[in-house]
Amino acid sequence: MKFLLILTVTLLLAQCWNKLGRCRETCEQNEVFHIMCKNEGMCCISPKHLPARN
Repeated sequence: MKFLLILTVTLLLAQCWNKLGRCRETCEQNEVFHIMCKNEGMCCISPKHLPARN
């Protein structure tokens, strides 16, 4: 039971960019790096969630 609680908390804390991205060591193939996470990992975001460039 404790393991499930710890796993849930860890997954929630590993989110970034207003919960649209995930903190990872390397981004998956369908994700792009946008900003750094607090744990020095990369915030990997789906390209459709990135802000538009002018």
